[in-house]
Amino acid sequence: MGFMSVLSFAHKLTAERLVSGGRAIDATVGTGADTLVLARAAGPRGGVYGFDIQLAALKLAEERLRLAREEAPAALSPVTLLHRSHAAMAEAVPPEWRGTVSAVMFNLGYLPSGDADKTIITETESTLAALDAALALLRPGGIITAVLYPGHEGGDREAAAVEAWAAGLAQPLAQSIIYRQLQRASAPYVVAVEKKKGADI
Repeated sequence: MGFMSVLSFAHKLTAERLVSGGRAIDATVGTGADTLVLARAAGPRGGVYGFDIQLAALKLAEERLRLAREEAPAALSPVTLLHRSHAAMAEAVPPEWRGTVSAVMFNLGYLPSGDADKTIITETESTLAALDAALALLRPGGIITAVLYPGHEGGDREAAAVEAWAAGLAQPLAQSIIYRQLQRASAPYVVAVEKKKGADI
């Protein structure tokens, strides 16, 4: 039995904190894989917001969610997909979500679809702004997971910036970990941040 993939590890961490009736955010919708994981975990009494700057990504996610609802109509939470940057997260979700979100997932890089424009990638500046917003939205004990891709152009700079952001968080506020294959520097990896209980931002 081998180690978990980085995506499976991110899903495992999220599932441990997001229960039925909870709130979650997919900061980078992509094909909707993480969105669906969150919607299943939150259940029909929960809620999920998703962000992406590409309409093609939102269409892929909508189709994935539609098919899942056909199979199990009552199993998923309501999902609101927004054609906006994840940097707009704080202003885009309802004010009552602040301090109540159980999980925020980031899967950075480009849209992993065959005909997608691979030159459209997540940008370091907007990602860091979104991470700050995500931390403020988290409930105590909630988690941020970020899957990072240092192997593509620009991805190494973004990964380093996210890692530095997580490492620089004050310990009374949050704790952060890395899940990474050490022998291959270009391999994707996960940075996860857990908001401390009692933290107030």
